[in-house]
Amino acid sequence: MEKIILNISGMHCASCAGNIENALKKVSGVLSAQVNFVAEKAYIEFDAEKLKVKDLIAAIDHAGYKALMPELSPDKEEERRNKEVRSLKIKFIIAIALSSILMSVSMGPCVGIMMHNIIMDNMAFIQFLLATAVLACGYQFFTRGFLAIVESRSANMDTLVALGVGSAYLYSLVVSIAIWLGNKSLGMDNLYYEVAVFLISFIMLGKYLEARTKRKTSHAIKKLMSLRPKSAIAIREGVEREIPVEELVVGEIIVVKPGQRIPVDGKIIEGYSSVDESAVSGESIPVEKNINDTVIGGTINKSGSFKFKATKVGKETTLAQIIKLIEEAQGSKAPVQELADKIAAIFVPTVLIIAFSSLFIWLLLGKSFIFALTAFIAVLIIACPCSLGLATPTAVMVGTGIAAENGIIIKNAASLQMAKEVKAIIFDKTGTLTRGRPTLTHTVSYSNNEAEILRLSASLEKKSEHPLADAIVSFSRLKGISLVEVSDFESIPGKGLKARFENNEILFGNRKLMSDYAVDISIAGRDLDKLEAEGRTVMMLAKERRLMGLVAARDELKEFSKEAVQKLKSMGKIVIMLTGDNKRTAQAIAKESGIDKVLAEVLPQDKVGEIKKMQGEGLKVAFVGDGINDAPALTQADLGIAIGTGTDVAIESAGIILIKDDLRDVVTALDLSRFAMKKIKQNLFWAFFYNSIGIPIAAGLLYPFTGYLLSPIISGAAMAFSSVSVVGNSLLMRRYKRNTGTVPVRAKT
Repeated sequence: MEKIILNISGMHCASCAGNIENALKKVSGVLSAQVNFVAEKAYIEFDAEKLKVKDLIAAIDHAGYKALMPELSPDKEEERRNKEVRSLKIKFIIAIALSSILMSVSMGPCVGIMMHNIIMDNMAFIQFLLATAVLACGYQFFTRGFLAIVESRSANMDTLVALGVGSAYLYSLVVSIAIWLGNKSLGMDNLYYEVAVFLISFIMLGKYLEARTKRKTSHAIKKLMSLRPKSAIAIREGVEREIPVEELVVGEIIVVKPGQRIPVDGKIIEGYSSVDESAVSGESIPVEKNINDTVIGGTINKSGSFKFKATKVGKETTLAQIIKLIEEAQGSKAPVQELADKIAAIFVPTVLIIAFSSLFIWLLLGKSFIFALTAFIAVLIIACPCSLGLATPTAVMVGTGIAAENGIIIKNAASLQMAKEVKAIIFDKTGTLTRGRPTLTHTVSYSNNEAEILRLSASLEKKSEHPLADAIVSFSRLKGISLVEVSDFESIPGKGLKARFENNEILFGNRKLMSDYAVDISIAGRDLDKLEAEGRTVMMLAKERRLMGLVAARDELKEFSKEAVQKLKSMGKIVIMLTGDNKRTAQAIAKESGIDKVLAEVLPQDKVGEIKKMQGEGLKVAFVGDGINDAPALTQADLGIAIGTGTDVAIESAGIILIKDDLRDVVTALDLSRFAMKKIKQNLFWAFFYNSIGIPIAAGLLYPFTGYLLSPIISGAAMAFSSVSVVGNSLLMRRYKRNTGTVPVRAKT
């Protein structure tokens, strides 16, 4: 399976996106296809053994649209979009200028403007030429509109425009031909060219304004893409050489000077500095970097100079992966969009039925053909489903972009929506609420040999990946205690370690492990109670089933854990701590962080069961974790939130990734989701409201009561305004401000 993102040009509405999706899904070997109308991109998964990228491009071209490979350079991507906007602007200016001339010619005599006899004698021909020139500016509405029917057997926004404008133009052309053939009964009043030209002009104005505002929705992507420097200073053959970033390879030694952007990811091998990582992580305070510390491509070196070895280049860098995740998120569809998609699928055919019905009903009621045609065209034009198709994806794009600027990666639109619905937040303890870097605080021996307790404990932990391992091993080495080799090593998840030394069975673990092997720990009862009540994690050492001693370590809370918990509780969330640690230690940490409910002594394999229990009670659950053993829980939860400093497995399993090690970002993610969903609902409401009110008025509902029939020109202007207003409402989300104080977060509306 292979994934690819293609740029699409020529889309005018959500129906266009649907047509492209359907065309792609019909191609054998395409596993999935999603088209984002706002981003103008297609996100495709396909079998590379059955298909080539050129086959996908051909399928899109055959459907009447243009597919292009994505630009790697942000400048080229920007240039492509700017070119499209300039083209629309030029076409609109030409169209509105010619339309104004046509209106002046046709309406001049009515307002007392004298016209030359040549103009008066050839009025129909002059209007025909001007109208034809205007329609030529918008020829794509006609080609795409009818191509959608021929190729996809479905109608889209272009089809409605083509029918509406085309009807006015063709009717006027028939009248013009009759006049040219000498039919004196038909006058200039029967020409409808001005309606056709102003409709096209207003629709083109709407598309121009829409294209301008849509560019702003991808602000975050463009900002991130611009972070990548074009060149780097690499040491080749012992000499510093400036080379294009694209030529860098893994293992290359790169020099970074003060004020320069770091070109790719790597590890410092010489020098030190402070690095501004705000563009990637959202953290405003520069991070101190020394030898063996990692650096991220796209961040800014502040003060010192250093050399580093490249570890990730090209598409593998952190920045490239973040951009990819955001693009995929912006291309995904939120569940709430399913309703809009279902309506859009039947919307255009329904509008066509209403338009033709209004035409025939007014004719049957004895109204003139011009009257009935006016209602027909007005319905077709005002009902364009653009606002409906823009409602959700624009808000998703802006919302995920804002999140990225704050160091939060929301991997898909479903996660963005789910974050609002979450009621219970479950935190893992070690490495999530706490720093995950415990320090050894106590060693207790019941055999009068404290050094032996440390020696054996550290010798077992040397082979372990438990968070306590580094603390015990480091402390033993600091004390100058030499470690020994053990045999038959076995890690028992959630309990501890087992091995053999000098033909003796050694156990090192928690109460559960001691209980499983019938080790009497009564002698340590008072020490255990005291240390665990202080929030320390205690591990016991037994030799041949006899307790020898214990070690205790303390893992401090992260800086903002307590503040994050308080904010979540103020938002009405149920906050829970889920840990494999013993109850006393867990309750001490929970009390310190402000968490009321604790699930302790839960084995890794049982965490999923605890989450299922809560889901069975009707709760939408988010799980926040960072370790390998958190992956099943992250997957089971309705929303998995991974700490970006955690393991790759945890990050892969989550729907939201926090790049910074700051739990306040959990609050920001939930609040931003609430804000985005509010905007989506506003957009959908106005899109539905606009069409439900506009279509009946355009069909002539008010005429029997007020004598008012909606002009097709006003319909065109209203349609253009509806699309721009929806995009504009989504762009207002960029006013969102993250609250870093101690009061609950509230987003501006």
